[in-house]
Amino acid sequence: MQQLIGAFLIACAFTVAGDRDALAAAKDYVFEATKANVKQGSDAIVAVRLLNTTSGEAVANAVIFQMRLDMSPDNMGGMTSKVTPVASDEPGVYRFKVDLTMAGRWALKLAAKVPGEPETVRGEVIVVAAE
Repeated sequence: MQQLIGAFLIACAFTVAGDRDALAAAKDYVFEATKANVKQGSDAIVAVRLLNTTSGEAVANAVIFQMRLDMSPDNMGGMTSKVTPVASDEPGVYRFKVDLTMAGRWALKLAAKVPGEPETVRGEVIVVAAE
């Protein structure tokens, strides 16, 4: 009887490990800007697509719970700006109203929960603000 229970537990362990490997991981997602260049100003819109890199499909219904906009690409990480989510009519595209106070490269850093994904998906997109 103990051998039967042991075999059952080993089989369960392999089944769970196999299921876990079949799931996507946070590393299988990437954020990308829909446009690399944005007009400088207090009402600029940055649109970001969240993609599953395995399938190539845009990911709809993610919950973006953390947003930070700074000028770290131009070595001014302390220069931050306001980010406000705004509605998007395109599935898998997330839009943000941002205040691009000066020309240069800005990093929009995001953290999101993706439906069915236990890990937090984190990413960064770089946009260039021009006058």
